[in-house]
Amino acid sequence: MEIVVDAGDTTRTYEVVASRAGRRVETAVRRGVVEVSEVTRSGTVVRTARFMANRVLALVEQPIPREDSSDKAG
Repeated sequence: MEIVVDAGDTTRTYEVVASRAGRRVETAVRRGVVEVSEVTRSGTVVRTARFMANRVLALVEQPIPREDSSDKAG
């Protein structure tokens, strides 16, 4: 997940990645705050990034390309 934030005269880009197999990235908007969290299979939060919602310009989800088994055989 890529987060683009307004930093006054420029923009800043932050990235939250599911660093291990089986983890996922979840996004929540609560009370004017955008929370992006890396979560394990059991639901335990590993890390969280918080941003003021009125400063967030974009949330970009970039799926991981999966290898097709037919490509490997051919």
